[in-house]
Amino acid sequence: MRSYSDPLDTVALRFGYAGLLPPIVFLCIVFSDPTQRWIILAAGFGYAAFIFSFLGGVWWGLAMTIPTAPPWIWLVAVSPSLIALALFLPWTFGWEWPGPAMLMLAVLILFSPLVDRAIGAAAPLPRGWMRLRLYLSVGLALSTVLLSRL
Repeated sequence: MRSYSDPLDTVALRFGYAGLLPPIVFLCIVFSDPTQRWIILAAGFGYAAFIFSFLGGVWWGLAMTIPTAPPWIWLVAVSPSLIALALFLPWTFGWEWPGPAMLMLAVLILFSPLVDRAIGAAAPLPRGWMRLRLYLSVGLALSTVLLSRL
């Protein structure tokens, strides 16, 4: 995988890691006030789904910087928002939710850095990108699993 010579900007790193604060707050709320469980589960699912959709936008943006982007990148880039919507539908129909959907979302987030790695084979990524993506994905996936099990 090729990388830029410049590392990620510190502002990008700080805001990236700040993205783990909402799920940490959600977990703290559930542990301190279990009566808020369903509200926090909905917030936790929503946040994870938003971030997963955001990743699709990031991949789309990366693909736009590759003059000869492989066609699979475009498909992968639009998939997260469609998958997040599909995972939300059981709740709207009153089926079992949120546990199974949250677990599936957590697994997808956990493995999402594999897409970044594949994109990195086609175009250079900033130095430190993969480390940031890995840490953020593991953190969000684990917190989503924890929330789904409470």
